[in-house]
Amino acid sequence: MTSTFSRPQNVLIMGAAGRDFHNFNVFFRDNPDFRVVAFTATQIPDIEGRLYPAALAGELYPQGIPIHAEAELDRLVRELAVDQVIFAYSDVSHETVMHKGSQVLAAGADFRLMGPNATMLSSSKPVVAICAVRTGSGKSQTTRRVCDILRAAGKQVVAIRHPMPYGDLASQAVQRFASYADLDRHDCTIEEREEYEPHIDRGVIVYAGVDYEAILRQAEQEADVIVWDGGNNDLPFYRPDLHIVVADPHRPGHELSYHPGEANLRMAGVVVINKIDTADLNGVAAVRDNLRRVNPNAVVVEAASPIFVDDPAAIRGRDVLVVEDGPTLTHGEMAYGAGVVAARRFGAATIIDPRPYAVGSIAETFAKYPATGALLPAMGYGDQQRADLQETINNTPCDLVLIATPIDLSRVIEINRPVQRVRYELQEIGQPDLAGIVQEWLAR
Repeated sequence: MTSTFSRPQNVLIMGAAGRDFHNFNVFFRDNPDFRVVAFTATQIPDIEGRLYPAALAGELYPQGIPIHAEAELDRLVRELAVDQVIFAYSDVSHETVMHKGSQVLAAGADFRLMGPNATMLSSSKPVVAICAVRTGSGKSQTTRRVCDILRAAGKQVVAIRHPMPYGDLASQAVQRFASYADLDRHDCTIEEREEYEPHIDRGVIVYAGVDYEAILRQAEQEADVIVWDGGNNDLPFYRPDLHIVVADPHRPGHELSYHPGEANLRMAGVVVINKIDTADLNGVAAVRDNLRRVNPNAVVVEAASPIFVDDPAAIRGRDVLVVEDGPTLTHGEMAYGAGVVAARRFGAATIIDPRPYAVGSIAETFAKYPATGALLPAMGYGDQQRADLQETINNTPCDLVLIATPIDLSRVIEINRPVQRVRYELQEIGQPDLAGIVQEWLAR
């Protein structure tokens, strides 16, 4: 392949150990027109200071590619003579994206967002993509619902999850999860377990990793239908035949003010307006109006995410510590989740503030995300953070720990208080519903 530039363009990719690696793999890895000189990382702890390994980077990068902290962006653009900066992470406000763009332009480089034509891979099997306008909209339970519908129709379903590669990247290039033993073998983080375990419980095989072309080709060998289980509010990595996007009326307006959630909303064939049982009616109406304005042809499904606990009486009158899904509270910016709903609905006396009792990286998380408030995000990206989470829970004086994460935390940490788990699943209200939509799509 011959370069079309007089010299390769120096490129820096801003990311969070997911979309950034994917964009590199599918567009830049073997492209002599560009030389990726660095990645920067944010959102995910302890990624910076590492290398994107030579084993994944290809023949043009025999030394691999360094990963730096995003705080070094200005210096890197100058010292590495960067021509283009690629913005490649998700669930950030439009204002934040353009502040980053202004920073890059002021440093002297071009600022670029890469779209579907440059980054989506095509599959030989039908693809259903489930995405969202924000983290915490209810995408995971929507994905589970779609998998249940497909399996009931007799289809062999393989779910491919948006990347969460926080360990050894080369060894995580292609990962397959069919059992809890696979989770243990790959030393999965709490966030990974939250996404994989509910699929495994249903008998759905999950793939994830770093190299999503290789992942897709392997998954195609055992799937009738590929279900793309998106992360944050990112665009699908695979070109969907059916694109379902979940919107959250608890955060009305965010569907038009966050990147790339607005792009998802505009691309969607089906939009699920979730949580209408707990959202303000004005919020639901605002989401409907915004959707009609930018994507009037989308099919709209209204849904709830009802909650379930094993023993509601155990909550009544108790002082409870509420543990919620980590990313939903942090960069998802939700003020509360299903745990708070359960505490209020089932008559908890008090929700105990864990912040005075937080240690180590959990205390650092509260400092970085002060809007989290009196809830505990289930952060567990590594052994030390899991230990910090365990100590924070056990330090907090409460009668009961109310865990609203998709997994049983007691499998990965030791909790010395009584525990109640909060579960939630998607429940469509009226018609159209996902069963009808998916069955009609299968018939076509």
